[in-house]
Amino acid sequence: MNTDFFLLGIDGGGTGTRVILGDAEGRVLAQASSGPSGLGLGVERAWESIEAGCAGAFAAAGLTYDRSRCVLGCGLAGTVNRDWLAAFHAAAPQLAGLAVESDAYTTLLGAHGGEPGVIVAIGTGSIAAVLDREGACRIVGGFGFPSGDEASGAWLGVRGIVHAQQAADGRVPVDAFAQALLAHAGATDTEGLIVWLCEANQTAYATLAPVILAHREHPFAARLLAHAGAEIGRMIAALDSSNTMPVALCGGLAEPLRPCVPSAYQHRLRTPLADSAHGGLQLAQREAARIAGK
Repeated sequence: MNTDFFLLGIDGGGTGTRVILGDAEGRVLAQASSGPSGLGLGVERAWESIEAGCAGAFAAAGLTYDRSRCVLGCGLAGTVNRDWLAAFHAAAPQLAGLAVESDAYTTLLGAHGGEPGVIVAIGTGSIAAVLDREGACRIVGGFGFPSGDEASGAWLGVRGIVHAQQAADGRVPVDAFAQALLAHAGATDTEGLIVWLCEANQTAYATLAPVILAHREHPFAARLLAHAGAEIGRMIAALDSSNTMPVALCGGLAEPLRPCVPSAYQHRLRTPLADSAHGGLQLAQREAARIAGK
């Protein structure tokens, strides 16, 4: 292998990007984070965030960032859209190597150490995947905001803000939950809330998830979180008909939503061995080996 390479594992979603810098052997040198790089927010923005994260990781390691020596293994939200993926590749800067997969795939690699298993990744968006015993990967969900990504932060936010809407115009009482939602949106009346709604994107809706979780005992929030748990169960069932594989919940909402997963699946839940960025580092190692073998 070319020992002049640096390997970078990238985990890019709708809220932020995590970067792990490794040497040519995959030994971790530093980590960094930056803004969102999910492809649904735009390819230019994705590359800006990835570049910022890579530069930050090099700075943290006390090294000079030279992208021409970098092999990137990217696990990104939005790669299921082939047009976005093609545009991402077309916009790539001069690199030593680039491998791009769904963030579900890199999450699988990290969570189960490359062994068979199921993951349900729940953050700003959501997606689930299985690595079967033949080494094949299959994905469910991940259709994106606003119609898909069940149980995700944005999915919760779109549905949770309804309570604030109904409270603002008098259909339900203005209780503590409604007040917290309105305060988060910076609104005191229907007009202010409409301004927020008209400007809100996937990331903005996802920021409502902590408000919903903080009021999980409220009947509206409780019903919504139970719905989220049921959707997680449906994803698991679709991926593993044998009902035997380990399941790792991953992403920023994994732990908060773990109690919401139906009891039939609770005994199969496992703590991920590593995260998607570490899975991206494995992807970068494979790409560096492929380049060296040419």
